[in-house]
Amino acid sequence: MVFEILCATLIALLFSTAVAFFGYRLLFLLLPIWGFFWGFGLGAHTIQALFGDAFLATVTSWVVGFVAAVFAAVLSYLFFYIGVFLLAAAIGYGVVVAILTAIGLDFGLIVWLLGIIAGLALGVVTIRFNLAKPVLIVGTALAGSAAAIGTLMIGISGAAITDALHNPISFVIDKAGFLGIILFIVMAIGGMYVQFKQNQEYTYEAWENRI
Repeated sequence: MVFEILCATLIALLFSTAVAFFGYRLLFLLLPIWGFFWGFGLGAHTIQALFGDAFLATVTSWVVGFVAAVFAAVLSYLFFYIGVFLLAAAIGYGVVVAILTAIGLDFGLIVWLLGIIAGLALGVVTIRFNLAKPVLIVGTALAGSAAAIGTLMIGISGAAITDALHNPISFVIDKAGFLGIILFIVMAIGGMYVQFKQNQEYTYEAWENRI
């Protein structure tokens, strides 16, 4: 059992690190995966915000989360720009929710609504002004770093994996402590630097245009 947990943790760390430092190059793989997990989290968040239940505390939240996850993953796989929009929206939503909960607000309808507005706004701005590359690089660096530090903290803090799925950035801020937050910031900045450096002359093409 310990060996299986160790292997799963190692795989999660390797994947998270790859996302942080090579996320833009892995976009074809990442968009449907990101769409699935964000759709699942958003669906469960929506039930939590509307009915005041704990995250994933009811069968309804699991069902709604899973349906939203499949829907988002399929759209992200089939349509590049929908995937980019959803990824940008996930970044805006996640960052705003993380900031609001970090300053002491409880997650509820208001926080959820502000996160939705921020997510939609960032998604629209990203597509409208062709900001896919910088937004995706920053987003994958933040998400990958948060997932890597969060994976370590699950074992150390004894938190459930559902806590990390709730919002990886919020999870790191709440559970990682000062050193963990510093490591997250350093890793995220490093990921952004490496990705911007390696992708100066590289731009991802929409794959539906290459079929």
